[in-house]
Amino acid sequence: MTGASGTSFQPWPNLRAMAPDRDLFANFERMRREMDELFGDVFDRTMAPVRRGGFSPAVDVYYTGDPPRAIVRADLAGVDPAAIALEIRGRELVLSGRREPEPGDDRVYQQLEIEHGPFRRVVPLGADVDANAASAAYEDGMLIVELPLAPPSRPTTVRIEPERRDEP
Repeated sequence: MTGASGTSFQPWPNLRAMAPDRDLFANFERMRREMDELFGDVFDRTMAPVRRGGFSPAVDVYYTGDPPRAIVRADLAGVDPAAIALEIRGRELVLSGRREPEPGDDRVYQQLEIEHGPFRRVVPLGADVDANAASAAYEDGMLIVELPLAPPSRPTTVRIEPERRDEP
């Protein structure tokens, strides 16, 4: 854009073009955790409600082809695979389960950061999936769920009925 004086005018000069592969919300959960870590002690003693156990596992979701499928990877280190439940509801994958604390009554912790207790995470999916063909594996603390994409539905033609008039 050129101004009246012939100089280049940018309405918002501080805004830069965002890389097309960058998702604005991709780091939201990490940012929340860092804020909890930074301000956790202050808020726990004052006004913020205390979280009652449990945690929300970190997940990655991506799509790959041949055959086309969604892959969901969840960081569940230390969780017994038998304690994990998976449910597919339309375009959502629901992960739930529990991470048990390590046994040891004689321990005095200096630092305790690994969250334990129940978890439930609803992962939105960007495409319809074939729930009956889904598979899951647990490897090195990562739950990997493969969800084949459902084929696109065929278009359906709907006949329009002519207007009906009641005749006397």
